[in-house]
Amino acid sequence: MKSEEQDNEKTTSGNGEAEPTTGEREMSFLDHLEELRWRLIKALAGVIVGVIACAIFSDWIVNEVLLRPMRQTTPPLKAINVVPYGQITFYMMVVLFGGLIISTPWLLYQIWKFVEPGLFPKERKYISGIVGFTSLCFLSGIAFGYFIFLPFMMQFFATFGSPGIENMIAITDYMSFVLTMILLCGLVFELPMISYFLARFGILTPAFMRHYRRHAILAILIVAAVVTPTTDPITMTVFSLPMIVLYEISIFIAAAAKRKRDQS
Repeated sequence: MKSEEQDNEKTTSGNGEAEPTTGEREMSFLDHLEELRWRLIKALAGVIVGVIACAIFSDWIVNEVLLRPMRQTTPPLKAINVVPYGQITFYMMVVLFGGLIISTPWLLYQIWKFVEPGLFPKERKYISGIVGFTSLCFLSGIAFGYFIFLPFMMQFFATFGSPGIENMIAITDYMSFVLTMILLCGLVFELPMISYFLARFGILTPAFMRHYRRHAILAILIVAAVVTPTTDPITMTVFSLPMIVLYEISIFIAAAAKRKRDQS
């Protein structure tokens, strides 16, 4: 009969990773559901806190953050409300999406804590770093979209067309446009993190990314030419240069992930 000490010994898998102890109770399906329920509750609580914070400062967010790019154009653009409930809808969107954005690190943390039981002990210590780096990439993309991308776009809209037509933008349409632009920038800036996971699973290799570097740069330039409102080289450089830098960073991160995978 095996002793209790033998039952609690760790085994080793074929790839050299330490597996959970045999004496450790495995989570049942209901346990996973319960864990998921509490993670969702905690995630929702974080979003509610973010929404409340945005609601308290909603006037400042609207006037000093969202409408600022419109006022800084030459000539200045004007925001108008065309339906009775337009401003109510606008403020609700500001509060809701503002709360989601500022609670992004907390949401990512809850996701990774839910995944944590399925990871090996040495992989769990990287959770805080992964959450921090993922949040940094996403928030950096949002900052790029707001401080660089959005002003260029709004200035183009302010000067395009006939000077005899006054540009007045409905606030709900403006909010939808701003959200689309900054969220897309946030997702684009997740390229290094995506490269890390693809390389960690052996789907993507740094050699592949280096081999197709020229193709990737050409694709980036084409995308920059399509999404930028003007065709001058300065504007295209402003939008394409960060994506090229992100691609180079992704090669470095993919190489680091591959080394860890080879060592495991």
